[in-house]
Amino acid sequence: MCGIVGLFLKDKSLEPQLGNLLSDMLITMTDRGPDSAGIAIYGGTAEGRAKITIQSANPGADFEGLAGDLEKAGIKAHVWVKSTHAVIELDASKLAEVRETLERIRPAVRLMGSGESVEIYKEIGLPKDVVARFGVRAMSGTHGIGHTRMATESAVTTLGAHPFSTGADQCLVHNGSLSNHNNLRRELVREGMTFETQNDSEVAAAYLTAEMAKGKDLGQALTGALDDLDGFFTFVVGTKSGFGVVRDPIACKPAVMAETEQYVAFGSEYRALVNLPGIENARVWEPEPATVYFWDHDKAA
Repeated sequence: MCGIVGLFLKDKSLEPQLGNLLSDMLITMTDRGPDSAGIAIYGGTAEGRAKITIQSANPGADFEGLAGDLEKAGIKAHVWVKSTHAVIELDASKLAEVRETLERIRPAVRLMGSGESVEIYKEIGLPKDVVARFGVRAMSGTHGIGHTRMATESAVTTLGAHPFSTGADQCLVHNGSLSNHNNLRRELVREGMTFETQNDSEVAAAYLTAEMAKGKDLGQALTGALDDLDGFFTFVVGTKSGFGVVRDPIACKPAVMAETEQYVAFGSEYRALVNLPGIENARVWEPEPATVYFWDHDKAA
């Protein structure tokens, strides 16, 4: 049993409130998963810039002097430290290079997410502590997803927490259990995907990344997941401009959605949505089994 939340803003005036709204939604789901928690915030960068979120079990050593060491390696970057995580902002053309450089100069750090828009923060602990630790309430953005985990199939670790990110500006949160993840993992490894954990949810994220690399949009990739993934699942997925939801054909995992002119919201239970502005006037429904729901800022523009 895990708790999932998501919020996709249509109204730009709400963007400064994204972190605060999403934090309240996630904290409400604490009893669905006290082991670990995480949030992805899509906030964008200046044109031509990108960012990478990293995590360290020893941030004092790994983050001290990091900007200077990157510059010595030919990468000019700004580094913002947030507890056990750091966000590195740099020229977008240097994104692949900085990952290779970090493997060399800071081999102990772990990648949480990267791209032009996303920042991902996740750690062991209760949602309220994770939110406070990383200052999530003060963050602004266009959309975001969150997860509080009750571990069932893998260890309680930072890397095992959700969201899982396996591609630029892509991430996934999952409630459920996949039965064919080992076979699918082997297929994806043959296609060139790499994995940090044994978590079945990371396989789902990698599957979507691989499908989108073939030219599919998020909605099309989620549709394919209904045929290719076996087990019980509710997925909420983010991309640079998109937000998607899908449940397996049996749909035994709880889910509720709400939509107004200002936002689209998802929660494992309705109580995650009750404090959203204008919720009393929202269209509220339970997402149908084997049905993809997909919103995209770029397509709406």
